[in-house]
Amino acid sequence: MTTVPPPIVRLSRAVWRDGTVRETSERATPAETPIALVYDGGTQAVMMASPTDVEDFAVGFSLTEGIVGSAAEIESLEVVDQGIGLEARMWLAKDLSRSLSARRRSLAGPTGCGLCGIDSLEQAVKPARRVSAEAIFTATDVHEALEALSRAQTLNFATRAVHGAGFYRPGQGLVAAREDVGRHNALDKLAGHLARTGEDAANGFIVLTSRVSVEMIQKAAVIGVGLVVAVSAPTALGVRMAEEAGITLAAIARGDGFEVFTHPHRIVADTAPESAVRLS
Repeated sequence: MTTVPPPIVRLSRAVWRDGTVRETSERATPAETPIALVYDGGTQAVMMASPTDVEDFAVGFSLTEGIVGSAAEIESLEVVDQGIGLEARMWLAKDLSRSLSARRRSLAGPTGCGLCGIDSLEQAVKPARRVSAEAIFTATDVHEALEALSRAQTLNFATRAVHGAGFYRPGQGLVAAREDVGRHNALDKLAGHLARTGEDAANGFIVLTSRVSVEMIQKAAVIGVGLVVAVSAPTALGVRMAEEAGITLAAIARGDGFEVFTHPHRIVADTAPESAVRLS
């Protein structure tokens, strides 16, 4: 049985206040572990990630990187502790195995790196999949999702150092949440969970604690959601990609409001005061 490293490591530290050491104590810090994504015996990627929900990460990475089109195309998955890190060993359907061999590359990325190892500029800004989700959500849904994700982030509560990604469905609440030291990894873990459980992503939306860059939108498009909500701001290219993918992007989300950058029709007011601005 594989022994996965603990997600939290307690380290001793000296606390300085007003120019002097006030105390020495321990602080909870998030673990960071190399995870190799291995397909049919060959390593495709090595990512630094939190050693939690590794199976979800492996499936989600495989989907968002376009290695597989569905979780069912991964015929077997095993997580193996190699001492210095973890290996997620996957065996693919035969036709996928042949195509992967033709394009195999090996990469070693820093924490949550979403673009390491690509071999052309075109790969960095490849068009996102166009989403077809038509579900409509309210402002209350957005705020409830933010609060629910905050409550679900047990690892971040202990360390204050990890990102979160959650899937929210009106009427059901926060269906799932995943955490990681890397924002891309957290979203990949969520993608893997949704795929493994057969969740229809078109009926809900994704909520993130991180900024929204282009690769986060590309991953959301693969998942198939029509709305992405983020606590932090988006990048300009992330907004452009969301526009092209047909994704509603709401960012800088706080308790008192949020800003919608693309496709505003998917978010409606709980009530429509006469002073409200009508968005096209």
